[in-house]
Amino acid sequence: MFFTIGVGPAPFSEEMKQLLGPNTSPYYPGAIAQILIARYFHLQLACSAMAVLHLLAEWLYLGRAPRNFSAALLSGLVVLSLIGGYGLQPRMKELHSTKYAANRPAAERAAADRSFRAWHGAAQGINLLMLAGLALYLWRMANPSDPTRFVSTAKFRG
Repeated sequence: MFFTIGVGPAPFSEEMKQLLGPNTSPYYPGAIAQILIARYFHLQLACSAMAVLHLLAEWLYLGRAPRNFSAALLSGLVVLSLIGGYGLQPRMKELHSTKYAANRPAAERAAADRSFRAWHGAAQGINLLMLAGLALYLWRMANPSDPTRFVSTAKFRG
């Protein structure tokens, strides 16, 4: 949420436009946003790995098999993250470059603009799905369905 609400809009703010100057306005804020999104994707991968490791550690150390819904939700979130980072972002970067290339015909730039808007909409939809899925996963992890809150020491494997 911090990236979506706080960091994502920053390259398109008035402060950034003033900092970059009036002649660089359309291309550079988008290029800066793509750099930030690439870094955000790496953070998503690290968090995904930590969540998977957490689920595996819970399974190994506590002897509790992962719940089907939680494992499927986590797998879905990881897959959505990979689709966004390795599928959508490279294509959007290419379309962004084509959209602002001065040496391309106007029809090709217009087609790239339309295509970029569609891909951007898909990326925002995936981002919204991931936020909702993450909130659901966090709620499921914070509110386990187990009747016992504390685990006896006999359950730990050593």
